[in-house]
Amino acid sequence: MIRKILIFLIVGTFFFSCQPVKETTTSQDMPFTWDNATIYFMMTDRFNNGDVSNDFSHPEVAEPAPYRGFMGGDIVGITQKINEGYFNDLGVNAIWMTPIVQQIEGSVDEGTGTSYAFHGYWTRDWTALDPRFGTGKDLKDMIDAAHANGIRILIDAVANHTGPVTPMDSQWPDSWVKTSPQCRYQDFETTVNCTLVENLPDVRTESDQEVELPPFLVQKWKSEGRYDQEVAELDTWFTETGYPRTPVYYILKWLVDFVKDYGIDGFRVDTVKHTEGYLWKDLYESAAKAFEDWKRDNPEAKLDDLPFYMVGEVYGYYAINGRDYNYGDTIVDFFDEGFTSMINFGFKDAARSSYDSIFSRYDAALQGPLAGKTIVHYVSSHDDGSPFDPMREKPIEAGTKLLLCPGGVQIYYGDESARNLNVEAAGDARLRSFMNWDEVDSNADVNGNKVKDVLTHWQKLGQFRNAHPAVGAGKHQKISDAPYTFSRVWSEGNVTDKVVVALDAGSGKKTISVGDVFADGTTVKDHYSGVETKVVDGQVEVDSEDDVVLISQR
Repeated sequence: MIRKILIFLIVGTFFFSCQPVKETTTSQDMPFTWDNATIYFMMTDRFNNGDVSNDFSHPEVAEPAPYRGFMGGDIVGITQKINEGYFNDLGVNAIWMTPIVQQIEGSVDEGTGTSYAFHGYWTRDWTALDPRFGTGKDLKDMIDAAHANGIRILIDAVANHTGPVTPMDSQWPDSWVKTSPQCRYQDFETTVNCTLVENLPDVRTESDQEVELPPFLVQKWKSEGRYDQEVAELDTWFTETGYPRTPVYYILKWLVDFVKDYGIDGFRVDTVKHTEGYLWKDLYESAAKAFEDWKRDNPEAKLDDLPFYMVGEVYGYYAINGRDYNYGDTIVDFFDEGFTSMINFGFKDAARSSYDSIFSRYDAALQGPLAGKTIVHYVSSHDDGSPFDPMREKPIEAGTKLLLCPGGVQIYYGDESARNLNVEAAGDARLRSFMNWDEVDSNADVNGNKVKDVLTHWQKLGQFRNAHPAVGAGKHQKISDAPYTFSRVWSEGNVTDKVVVALDAGSGKKTISVGDVFADGTTVKDHYSGVETKVVDGQVEVDSEDDVVLISQR
């Protein structure tokens, strides 16, 4: 019945629209589930420069250290790639971008040279977008484009700290932030009630004292002609929620505004373990309500009826250990504090193991202590100094292990194109080079791998994953060791999805066992090569030059 309705809608669109319908690679048959999410994470400033008019010129007296200044990437650039079909071709169904709120203007020396707030984690004003990233209209256009392509948008939420103090950026009042002690990470107190690093003022999230707006923010809003509106909205927020006017609840209101005003689909929350857990539950509940209100008011723009999504960055959380995070003297289950999902910091190390070791271990965790919750794996990120395959010598293997692993996954921009993770820069800046579009266009050779071959591999796996929720959300079962073959089966309501995958299967004609997943006589397709075949005696024959086989019935 669902298929008939979809065919009717597609045909109706063809006849009644004066514009041609652009085909995409998104699945129209299976429902989306965050358990099978493929999240593309980019640093907004480093992905694509779509609007050169907002490029920032650094002062000559304070030129940035290598890769520590603005490079021109912006929201418009992301929209361009959405409309070009780049993310659909990669099977991406969610985009997470680094913070786009207004950043500090000045620079600091972190011991690694002069640094600017290109990364978005040095907030100056949570109520405004940084003009170096784009405008409110740019953000709305991007979200509209993403939703039109079946892609969800996650905004990076930062509530733990403000930006550093600089000659151009005065400190927030002492009633709002503290500047000591610095975190020592020995227990709960020395991880939460402290500053992450020197000159990174920590929001007094623990405070129960009500505060007035910072004078600099009042002056700024008045100069921009929006003071009365902002104050009126705050009065409404505190009246309706009953929250106290403490620093963190101002910030929560400003974060929720992105849901209320733009209809974003979720938050990726930064530095979760450095803040009291109950605050995240309050953020989630407020954001979830705002999301439902937005969907009610914008029925034509919503993607589906799934609730708001929130994934947390608890640095050092290893999913294989279950739900808890241990501070040493305190154990916290952040899944009970409003989080739908957690970033798994253990995958990059687990990826050095065999396929079956990786897949079986995470299947056991997801079917066991994490049942009903989900996790997000990664092989590289913006601040992890020990990624899997740091020299990009095994980009094919990285894609296979990541995109076929049970659970949600995060593609860090350029994983799919072997972008350099070791540029000549200090600290985490070496992980943050600009997206290597030039190498994609020229099909450059990176350590013996052609970039387009790498990208094609990630695209085939990504599209298969996006079309089949069983890949990330299904029950994993090994079928054979040689070639290594497994099945994943997923059911929800009256929908069932089944896949069989064979790895290291060799080139040429190969026989793959499908166990009892597909009945004899069933016509199936290898989505890696495009070969169709039929199940005979619990096996299929596939004749292709590829050693990866991705089998499904559709």
